[in-house]
Amino acid sequence: MTTEDLRAIFVEELTRIAPDLDAADIGDDDHLQDDLGLDSMDILNLVTALHERLGVDVPEVDYPRISTLSLAVAYLRKSHT
Repeated sequence: MTTEDLRAIFVEELTRIAPDLDAADIGDDDHLQDDLGLDSMDILNLVTALHERLGVDVPEVDYPRISTLSLAVAYLRKSHT
């Protein structure tokens, strides 16, 4: 799976969890909580969706490693191989 595929999946799941977000407005370095307004339950739902979609486990200790789009794509790329 390419980096672009992983990016698209992350954004798709993110906008499904937070439908008020516009995919076109999500920047690579926007922080999920600080910039995009997700709460802890949204993060948990996102992690669950990523697990179901990609089979990637994201333990709570790694949540900071998926806190932005660019970090998340790098994490998923490494974890999805």
